[in-house]
Amino acid sequence: MLGLFDLTMIVVSLVIGMGIFRTPYDVAKAAGNSWIFFAVWIFGGIIALFGALTFAEIGSRYPVTGGFYKIFSYCYHPAIAFMINCIILISNAASVSAVALVGAGYLQGLVPEQYHHEYFRQGVALGAVILFFFVNYLGFKMSVRTQNILMLTKIAILLFVCLGIFMPGTQDSPVTVAESVTTSSIEYVRAFGVALIAVSFSYGGYQQTINFGGEVNNPQKIIPRAIFMGIAIIVGLYLLTNFSYFRVLGLDGIQLSKTDLAARHAQHMFGPHAYNIMSFLLFFSVLGYVNIGLMSNPRAMYAMAEEKVLPKALMKTNQRQVLTVSLPIFAAFAVLTLIFANEFEKILDRVIFLDSIGLATAVGSIFILRKKTRYLDESGARIYKMKWYPFMPLVYIAAYLFVSVSIVIKDPGAGLLGLGLLFGFFLIYLFAKRNHNKAGTVSDN
Repeated sequence: MLGLFDLTMIVVSLVIGMGIFRTPYDVAKAAGNSWIFFAVWIFGGIIALFGALTFAEIGSRYPVTGGFYKIFSYCYHPAIAFMINCIILISNAASVSAVALVGAGYLQGLVPEQYHHEYFRQGVALGAVILFFFVNYLGFKMSVRTQNILMLTKIAILLFVCLGIFMPGTQDSPVTVAESVTTSSIEYVRAFGVALIAVSFSYGGYQQTINFGGEVNNPQKIIPRAIFMGIAIIVGLYLLTNFSYFRVLGLDGIQLSKTDLAARHAQHMFGPHAYNIMSFLLFFSVLGYVNIGLMSNPRAMYAMAEEKVLPKALMKTNQRQVLTVSLPIFAAFAVLTLIFANEFEKILDRVIFLDSIGLATAVGSIFILRKKTRYLDESGARIYKMKWYPFMPLVYIAAYLFVSVSIVIKDPGAGLLGLGLLFGFFLIYLFAKRNHNKAGTVSDN
């Protein structure tokens, strides 16, 4: 069973992938000036905190393994649960692939120039996914221990990056490139929205914590504490890290560091050898996000199989708590994403659009869940209840609707893909339900 430290590390691991070592480039490029750059990171942190506290109450009121699917099914309808959860699974598999590609990009800086092509990054990313598939296959306890070590390593790297706060500021103007053409209010809003896409990717992931609800000691107490502590660590580290990037490199330097931002940052602070050391450590740290993705998502597939909307085989578990069918299938999703979309930019917009649909729907469930679990309030059960309800969930939903609109304006194809997947999963649900009903009728006869 998971304790406070384990679950807090899982929360931090679910959020801090490799995004913070890559997305500041995308944010700086989209922001247009320094105040938007910092404002969007602060705003993203506030929205993440609102979401974390909402999910803390959801997990406290309804602590189950594979929580995402069961919460959707309980609050909405099994069809919506199936559609949204499949969207989330595809999005999470793509996120694992995107983060693996970022890590591979850092490793690319250590090899001869002849390997500086997309096939090298693709091969390294595939290797990382396959390696941690086997680590997870060794057992749940092994995965948790490995995760704790990798996460502490990643936090140590972030703290090292934050040393830039104490370094002399860059001699370059910090806003030379970015003080550009954003003149009207509409252009500022558009820049903020596009920048928020990458920030949302960096802050996303904590919601998967509710997939571990059935494996937590004293979930009513541990889940909200772990989520709050985890998100506080994340927001603090992200703000310090971005200030450090800005102080050492300036906004110009951030915009010039597409694939090796943190390594260039280290090089500016401590010289050329620091570039190589940081590149290796950052590749190593990517393994943490790949590992946690392979730990968490198969449990959502387990819950869907338990509800009989996916084959029962997905519930198969061995003595080491390994989901022996769900795990290989989710790993296959990540591998297929890497094969068909081998660039970070190609994956990012689609991931965030799919996430926006799932997250807005998930947070909306709190309004229904409070009504359905009113007996917990009346019985005096020790559950977590957020303050400022319903302000926080409403602001969270509005923020992700804003992100969705920003993505559609920037990349209409991402919106069409998301809607197409929703419709496709709805048809699959109808087909699976029909076959299940037919099987039940035959059995009765």
